[in-house]
Amino acid sequence: MSYVIETNHLCKSYDLGSEKVEILKDINLTVEKGSFYSIMGPSGSGKSTLLYLIGGLDKPTTGTIKINGKELSTMKDQAESEMRRRDIGFVFQFYNLIPNLNVEENIMLPILLDGKKMKDYKEDLEEILRIVGLTERRRHTPRELSGGQQQRVAIARALINKPDIIFADEPIGNLDSKTGKEIMELLQVINQTQGKTIVQVTHSREAADYGTHLIMVKDGCICEEQSTKIRGEGYEKAI
Repeated sequence: MSYVIETNHLCKSYDLGSEKVEILKDINLTVEKGSFYSIMGPSGSGKSTLLYLIGGLDKPTTGTIKINGKELSTMKDQAESEMRRRDIGFVFQFYNLIPNLNVEENIMLPILLDGKKMKDYKEDLEEILRIVGLTERRRHTPRELSGGQQQRVAIARALINKPDIIFADEPIGNLDSKTGKEIMELLQVINQTQGKTIVQVTHSREAADYGTHLIMVKDGCICEEQSTKIRGEGYEKAI
């Protein structure tokens, strides 16, 4: 079986004065290539910290993390930064778009940051705009878009470098239920038709059911892991 993410005895703690605060305790997790994992848990359970650790945005106190077989702790800073740009895409609750850039420019930003030529990704851009349903909005700035459209831009930006893994932190947490359903259907389509591995943190069991696996986190520990009943209505419905 092929794993794209592996953690071994992963722990994260902070020193608060003389007190040690444990956020994550001995997390052992494997994520299969092409799967869609949802991480759930109450506020303060450590679920977002887990996402940031396996996404390379934070470092563990102890333990190891492997992405595509590469251990993050042994990578130099530049190599780790390149890995995050090329192998991983991120989608956040509040979109993190650049206000004065239009849709197309926001999507292509990772290409520019990676020192690549935009012209080499012209066809990829057209296909991604089609998938996320924003071809007619390509010249609009974020302030001219709805929340759902902004999240579609963020998803497109996460896809442009053709990463193996998409990490999503509460991707529908700032959206109404109808728009949230549309975004979850889109993520499911990307998982099923492009084979992208998706790991999301969510507070919604309904959102979690669009995936293939559910991880429950409580008090910094994985307390349950199970397959989920896949929700959704298919590719044509989603796009």
